[in-house]
Amino acid sequence: MDERIDRTIKALEKNNMLACYCETSADACEKVKEFISEGDVIACGGSVTLKESGIIDIIRSEKYNYIKRMGVNEEDSERRVREAFSADVYFASANAVTVNGEIYNVDGNGNRVAAIIFGPKSVVLVVGKNKIVDSLDDAILRVKKCAAPTNTVRLDKNTYCKTNGECLSCSNDPTDMTAGCKSPDRICCSYTVLGQQRVKNRIKVIIVGEDLGY
Repeated sequence: MDERIDRTIKALEKNNMLACYCETSADACEKVKEFISEGDVIACGGSVTLKESGIIDIIRSEKYNYIKRMGVNEEDSERRVREAFSADVYFASANAVTVNGEIYNVDGNGNRVAAIIFGPKSVVLVVGKNKIVDSLDDAILRVKKCAAPTNTVRLDKNTYCKTNGECLSCSNDPTDMTAGCKSPDRICCSYTVLGQQRVKNRIKVIIVGEDLGY
C-alpha cells in the first residue's frame, strides 16, 4: 500500500477504529469473514461498494441471518430498517475517509448513518482507495461533485445535481454542508463525521486498493 493509505490506517487506529488494507476485492471478501460468525444477524446500508466488491454475496449467504433492506411493502421495509439496529454486524461503505482518520457520510433517510453511529454490535465499512481525501472540506466536495450526482442518476432522482453534475451550492459556498437544493428527492439530508470512537474497534474499516463505489 502507498504512504497515503498507510497514513489513513494509522489515523483511524488512533481514533479507536480497527483498520486494515486489502489489495483487491477478492482479498476484502476473505477479510470480512474474519469479522462475522456463522449464525450472526447481519444487516447493511445501501452500498454500490458492497455489490462491486462481491461482499454483498457473502453476507447474504445461508450461513448468516441476513436482514433484507426492502420488504413487501413500506411498513415491512421500515420494520426491517429498525431491526438492523439490533444486528450483530452492520455493513456499509463511506462517502469519504480523510487521511486524519475521519469518516464522512451523507444520507437521505438517515438509517445508514444512524446504524453506523449506534446500535449494531459491530460495524464493517468497506472503502475503495478512491474515497480517501486530504481533509473534511475535500470530503464535502467529494460528495457534492461526485457521490451525490452519481447516486441521483443511479436512483433516478429529480435534483439539481443529477441534471448539472454537481450540487447547487458549488456555485456559492461548496464547503457548506447543508446548502443546496430543496427538491423532495434530495438525498443529502443527514451529515455525519466519525472521529474518536468510545468503543474501541467496534467500527472496522477495510480499505481496498481499488476504485469502488461513488
